[in-house]
Amino acid sequence: MTVPAQAPTSSEVLAVVASRELAGRRTVFAGIGLPTLAASLAHLTVAPALEVVYESGVCGAHPSHLPETIADSVLVTGAEAVIPMPALFGYVLQGGHIDVGFLGAAQIDRWGNLNSSVIGDWQRPDVRLPGSGGAVEVMANSREVFVVMRRHEPRSLTDALDFCTSPGPDRALADGIRPRGAGVTRVITELGILARGGPGEELRLTAVHPGVTVDQVQAATGWELKVGEDLTVVVPPTDAELRLLRRTVDPDRIYLR
Repeated sequence: MTVPAQAPTSSEVLAVVASRELAGRRTVFAGIGLPTLAASLAHLTVAPALEVVYESGVCGAHPSHLPETIADSVLVTGAEAVIPMPALFGYVLQGGHIDVGFLGAAQIDRWGNLNSSVIGDWQRPDVRLPGSGGAVEVMANSREVFVVMRRHEPRSLTDALDFCTSPGPDRALADGIRPRGAGVTRVITELGILARGGPGEELRLTAVHPGVTVDQVQAATGWELKVGEDLTVVVPPTDAELRLLRRTVDPDRIYLR
């Protein structure tokens, strides 16, 4: 008899649900943290041919264990290629070869614009964050972008960003810039999944986690969140998915909390 796995943590739920969204995708530009967890699990489950690309120039990474930074040497060993960053951004990203850009952010608005720079006033912020890195290029050039948010609260999913680090296609188009991709199409949070089809559409609630109500999600969102017509309930992580996460993907719990 198989012993059921211990109940999943919030991080494990986010990683599993995000990994499922990568089914059928071929290339993913992954950030460090939950995006890396999700991509690693997807490679073992729903997307065995997935090619993971990192900002440091590593393409087709096959690390023996999870990298702690994008410059971690473990990413290089066994990789399909390691190329200079100008080539990565100029030929791979701007060449349109990335299916999904997988990002994190401190704030997101209804149109999929991201803030990873400051919380509060720019001159005297409450919190100063790492900033863009390559997120602007990822947003502009990936066919679509997935975002994982550890916290679902009005200050994180907000009606007005404290600072726009990575503008989505709607904001870019308003400024006369035509990006390549659809921008953010999926947002995975501790309460559910928000989705949009592309420019001109705002994020809508398309799925909730078991036990979560629509009212809860709307109350935790900083704008008047609309609900998709075919709202579903997220399938909880399976024992098999949890065992892979805990024993194979992140046994040292570098990113799992």
